[in-house]
Amino acid sequence: MELFKTNQNKPERVLRFIVALFLLPAPIVLGSTLYAFILCGIGSILLFNAVSGACMIYKVLGVDTCNT
Repeated sequence: MELFKTNQNKPERVLRFIVALFLLPAPIVLGSTLYAFILCGIGSILLFNAVSGACMIYKVLGVDTCNT
């Protein structure tokens, strides 16, 4: 069993990438608040998911939206 096996389909990865692009600059736009850093953290997780194609929450729940 591979740790970073792709378990997301392409449209889902693109959507996660777009959302991550909006969340990553939150500390610059909103200032250095805890809320902004939490949004940035969520954005980085989504960016990792979009680039790698592997969602760890999906892995734990046994979900696989990839058609391969």
